Amino acid sequence: MKLSVLLQDLGVACMAADREVTFITDNSNKVADGCIFICIEGKRFDGHTKAKEALEKGAVAVVVQKDMGLKEQILVENTRAAYARLSAAFFGHPERKLRIIGVTGTNGKTSTCFFIKSILDSLGKKCGLIGTVENSWGNTKNQSILTTPEPMELNKLFSEMVKDGCEYCVMEVSSQALSQKRVHGINFCASAITNITPEHLDYHGCMENYINAKLELMGQSDFACINIDDELISENINKINCPVYSYSTIDNKADYTAKNIICNENGIRYEFVGFDFINRVESSLFGKFTVYNTLCAISVLVNLGFDIDKITKAIENISLVKGRCEIVPVPRKYTVMIDYAHTPDGLRNILSAVREITKGRIILVFGCGGDRDKLKRPEMGKIAGELSNIAVVTSDNPRNENPLLIINDILCGMEKSKAKIAVIENRRQAIEFALSKAKKGDIVLLAGKGHETYQVIGDTKIPFDERQIIKDYFN
Repeated sequence: MKLSVLLQDLGVACMAADREVTFITDNSNKVADGCIFICIEGKRFDGHTKAKEALEKGAVAVVVQKDMGLKEQILVENTRAAYARLSAAFFGHPERKLRIIGVTGTNGKTSTCFFIKSILDSLGKKCGLIGTVENSWGNTKNQSILTTPEPMELNKLFSEMVKDGCEYCVMEVSSQALSQKRVHGINFCASAITNITPEHLDYHGCMENYINAKLELMGQSDFACINIDDELISENINKINCPVYSYSTIDNKADYTAKNIICNENGIRYEFVGFDFINRVESSLFGKFTVYNTLCAISVLVNLGFDIDKITKAIENISLVKGRCEIVPVPRKYTVMIDYAHTPDGLRNILSAVREITKGRIILVFGCGGDRDKLKRPEMGKIAGELSNIAVVTSDNPRNENPLLIINDILCGMEKSKAKIAVIENRRQAIEFALSKAKKGDIVLLAGKGHETYQVIGDTKIPFDERQIIKDYFN
């Protein structure tokens, strides 16, 4: 595609030679002949310092937001926004050929998106999925790298979905992606926000910035479905810049409510109450959080015009998402479960749900990630100490931090713990210890890794699949 054609989307004139563009990148290490290099000014590195070098390597042009005095520069107000728009144009605007549903929130994004996709597929609407666990559509399934991909990868996925006949795409939209304008220019036919609790404050700096980032999604949406049981969402509802539909399990003023909720070892049951209907919802999946996630999914689809009877019928057949309340079969009379819970709210939710179904003890294995919010570590320790019977504190993804220092931060919140505490830095050994202590009726909960099949130590991903570790233990 010619440079001049791409630049029409930015409304700027082509000042450089009108060459053929082969790809677009913001990674200076990937610059090659025929590319456009986007100069992103980040917290640790400023791409503008590589602008001249990119041109010397054969870049067609460099997109900048500060004048570098280069003949082949394209000066824009915001290079991140330009990256998103140019990427969409490069693939022929596939985002305009899909009905895109965006889901944001601290917890519940993955499951809610999975539910929406599963229901749409069962209703005969071919739907793509972009999220933390996988990017999939039809018979195609690829492992994800980022919850919300960078603009070129994102639009490539949209393009492939369009070619394969998808009508819808449901995607998780992270706060970082919104701040970095990865979804800039996309019109969402619907959006949803599941909840807001402290997370990624190391990136956003404060809760206000984090909340405002989440709410940006609604400004690009035809309508939004929101959880008004969440205090922070309710407090910021006046900032939402699109039509809003609310859902709740406690507030009768909400547009959609869940009534007569039953949560037990057999799953969940409740009555979905809308404007002019009451429908029974049943699922073999358990936990109050599943009530909220299905409530959100139904609210979105009802407002998109789908039949409530068909929606609720489809929910009965929805299966588990990998790494979310995932039961791993073991040759013992106790249960082993893997869950992605890695925030205080997520850990509290899964432990509360497991408490509802266990006939014995909860043996918890958990840790906290390195180079991330330190404030949540003692809070997660406190929750673990309150809601489990045996808490095995271990390493998660330490990244560039000392695992023992992370563990010490967690233990600061466990001084008044009701649970018995064990500290085992090596996560494999921690899992083996938990399995060795389990008895009939117990539930061993491995929290934090979920779908991940690796452990991040330093800047390296080490193969680490908890399912395989469990299998090895019993072999």
